Amino acid sequence: MALSDLAPADLTAFADAQRAAYAELKAQGLKLDLTRGKPSPEQLDLSEALLTLPTGHVAADGTDVRNYGGLAGLPEMRQIFADLLGIPAANVVAAGSSSLTLMHDTLVQALLYGRPGSVEPWGVEDVVRFLCPTPGYDRHFALADRLGIELVPVPIDADGPDVEVVAELVAGDPTIKGMWLVPTYSNPTGAVCSEEVARALASMPTAAPDFTILWDNAYAVHHLTETEVRTPDIVTLCAEAGNPDRVVVFASTSKITFAGAGVAALAGSEATVAAYLKGLGFYSIGPDKVNQLRHVEFFGDAAGVRAHMAKHRELIAPKFAEVQRVLAERLAEHGIAEWTDPVGGYFVNLDVLDGTARRVVELAKEAGIALTPAGSAFPYGEDPRNRNIRLAPTLPPLAEVTAAMEAVATCVLLAAAEELGG
Repeated sequence: MALSDLAPADLTAFADAQRAAYAELKAQGLKLDLTRGKPSPEQLDLSEALLTLPTGHVAADGTDVRNYGGLAGLPEMRQIFADLLGIPAANVVAAGSSSLTLMHDTLVQALLYGRPGSVEPWGVEDVVRFLCPTPGYDRHFALADRLGIELVPVPIDADGPDVEVVAELVAGDPTIKGMWLVPTYSNPTGAVCSEEVARALASMPTAAPDFTILWDNAYAVHHLTETEVRTPDIVTLCAEAGNPDRVVVFASTSKITFAGAGVAALAGSEATVAAYLKGLGFYSIGPDKVNQLRHVEFFGDAAGVRAHMAKHRELIAPKFAEVQRVLAERLAEHGIAEWTDPVGGYFVNLDVLDGTARRVVELAKEAGIALTPAGSAFPYGEDPRNRNIRLAPTLPPLAEVTAAMEAVATCVLLAAAEELGG
């Protein structure tokens, strides 16, 4: 029976039982962490052979990777990303270790110099706004806010952002210069942008001639099942719609090999790549090609990446299954929470009873369980319903995932009982 349907005396008894369970939980002295989506040590161990590579220092085209040059990255590395992303290698830049850095650079260049199709640099305009599919990635929102870009939340559905809302906003407001989007296994909802939604985003009329989608394909190959979702070819869709410069694609190996020592990529139209490399040439003489060659030798090709990710799946899929088991067994019958069951990515999106998310996080913290702050997945950290919590189960061992989720369930139940007057 849903908690909201209980008689007052029954609700009081339920609340008392949860307070007792919570007291027992605090007495355990737990120290568990479900905050950020980090690979586990076992996942990192899968790439340990990288530390013995490369075996030489000459790339396939004769490039000495120890020296300057090659601003766009090694051709072999660009080809691997191209095959994974479904984008021609000529439209791909292989860079340093962080795709977030590439996003920052893209925005800074747009603010200082404009984008292809810009009338003037974004930075000279009075207001620059970005659409933020919400719940979304907190670092996207923080980065744009840091650069003075205003954040406009838009709903996200299982098949991507609500295109009707997006299309209406961009058609009438020239200050809306772009949109964030994680198209595959979105952070944190696990949403997958459909071909239909991608086509609509590529073709919709926009008041800003330089409207830009920052297409962060961070989880393109991070499958949790044997069925591998394919990301729509947004670069081709934009070109076919007559808006070739509308999208900038990002990806990296950060959750594929070593999170702090991977390879990132940027892709887009010929004009987008040329503009990015022109700006990059003023503050770089080339990426870490030694690391790129190391990754090329390690993977061989895109098929090698996919085979490697199957090993990741074997390690983390049981953790996601355990999250689902505990949430279903502890919360489903009470009608106080909803959650996603993603088929890829790094997160589970948990919506608790309206008005209780901050209380759940507070209770968890006092019991030794670290959760991402409530509201983090919303622009400016403001969840209007105070109900959203992002769960990240990849880092802890399976036994700790179980313990943490049992604790989270207790906190959710107690917070709900309190909110309902128990």
